[in-house]
Amino acid sequence: MNSSIDPTYFDRLYAANPDPWQFTTSAYEREKYDVTLAALPARCGSAFEIGCSIGVLTRRLAERCDTLLAVDVAEAALAAARRRCGDQANVTIARMQVPREWPAARFDLILFSEVLYYLSSDDLMRTAALARESIVPGGQALLVHYTLPTDYPATGDRAADGFIAASGFAPIRQRRAALYRLDLLRA
Repeated sequence: MNSSIDPTYFDRLYAANPDPWQFTTSAYEREKYDVTLAALPARCGSAFEIGCSIGVLTRRLAERCDTLLAVDVAEAALAAARRRCGDQANVTIARMQVPREWPAARFDLILFSEVLYYLSSDDLMRTAALARESIVPGGQALLVHYTLPTDYPATGDRAADGFIAASGFAPIRQRRAALYRLDLLRA
């Protein structure tokens, strides 16, 4: 597939089901979120979460961050994330289509949880370059991706490997589970 997944794909998913991946009820998601958070330092200054969906991980991540910018392309998902995280003063939730839109800020942590495989090769390379430009020296990027075959532009492995190669970030922790991989990288 030569192009990134169009945002209308996600609009349709959320119109049909407000929690299309069962983030609130799935044991897989709960375990993956536990592992994701365990890979991170106890405190993160400024964080950028790309693909926040309905904010389940966002809520948990917010407890560790001084500031957290959480973005998604689907307005229905963002509305749910705003409700879920509305009492978190350190969280900003915004609509953004990465990499076409990117914040003019610097971050200690950039989190890509199950999003990079939705991007075309060109958009993946552009995302890696933008991450490299906006992460503070010594900052971290965390990639967590489903690894079984999908009909997305890339597999989780190809997306993660491509991002790592294009970003120039150094892997400091990698873990492979039955259905996903986790890559913690340092700028």
